[in-house]
Amino acid sequence: MPPALRLYAGPAARQHLQQHGLRPQDVGIIPAAAGGPKGLVLGPLDRFLFGPWLGASQQPVHLVGASIGAWRMATACLNDPVAAFQRLETDYIHQHYELPPGQKRPTALQVSERFADNLQLFYGGRIAEVLRQPRFRLHIVTSRGRHLLGRDGRLRTPLGYLGAYAANAFSRQALGSWLERVVFSSPAPGAGGVSALPFSTQDFRTRQVAMAENNFMDALQASCSIPFVLRPVHGIAGAPPGAYWDGGITDYHLHLRYLPTAEAPIVLYPHFQKAVVPGWLDKGWKSRHLASPALDHMLVIAPDPAWVATLPHGRLPDRNDFTRYGQDLPARVKAWTGAVSASRQLADEFAAWVERPDLSRIEPL
Repeated sequence: MPPALRLYAGPAARQHLQQHGLRPQDVGIIPAAAGGPKGLVLGPLDRFLFGPWLGASQQPVHLVGASIGAWRMATACLNDPVAAFQRLETDYIHQHYELPPGQKRPTALQVSERFADNLQLFYGGRIAEVLRQPRFRLHIVTSRGRHLLGRDGRLRTPLGYLGAYAANAFSRQALGSWLERVVFSSPAPGAGGVSALPFSTQDFRTRQVAMAENNFMDALQASCSIPFVLRPVHGIAGAPPGAYWDGGITDYHLHLRYLPTAEAPIVLYPHFQKAVVPGWLDKGWKSRHLASPALDHMLVIAPDPAWVATLPHGRLPDRNDFTRYGQDLPARVKAWTGAVSASRQLADEFAAWVERPDLSRIEPL
């Protein structure tokens, strides 16, 4: 079996690692990318990081998530996060949409209704655990539609995203004319108010909204609402009006200008690949996949592509598996469970590395 783990560091992170290695108290920010089922392979790493490892420190940590990454980071804020991550993994793998005869795939409305039910089952009665988490400051990223995308419709939505695609091709900043980043942040401890964002917002049109009991579920559902797969969320309490879509549209891999502190200077990023792609519409723009000074303090933990090739079907789980396997739930569950079981190697190798850091394994980000 080839090594599973690759480590990629920005220059400031590399300098810190050369002097101190990686200690749990060094971590001030943890991003979590959109990417659907790809995030499943990070489950064992999540259980290690938010269980015994970070539990050995006390500093505040900002958790920034979009789409499945937002679900993962909200799960980290629950009491007993190790058990919560195990349940998230099981529930996600076994999600299924029964279809009536003649229907080949679920409608966006059907998926949205089922997803809302699943969030209620998962977080119902436990939102206070998330909002009152003493250490972790949760930031859920959503994409708020503007102009044509301000509400969804059979013609408005495809035309709006066509306009967004054209604007983004011109420049990422131009995308802000069609979609803006709206971040729902957990309450600040002590004096009240909202937790400050751990990144600069000068790169893209951005708003921040206080997360509360009456908008947590909607914000999390919005962050996971992939256009054309789910319906957007409207009428989120405390937020500007409009249609709220998947946070990955504006911030696919959270390529943000992070603001770590001197006391906790590392942005630790469990990711499923090396590249940190800015927005979902940037997937085809390879020049935008390169590292930038914004990521200088980042350490990316990612699977080795050679190891990925050993997984079922030689790849990470992905959203297209819902179509590939159709109504054959046992086959999809088997493939995804196999990938997740194999990914324990990622967590084991990272745990061994932090005990005895081998700086020769750190590659430039």
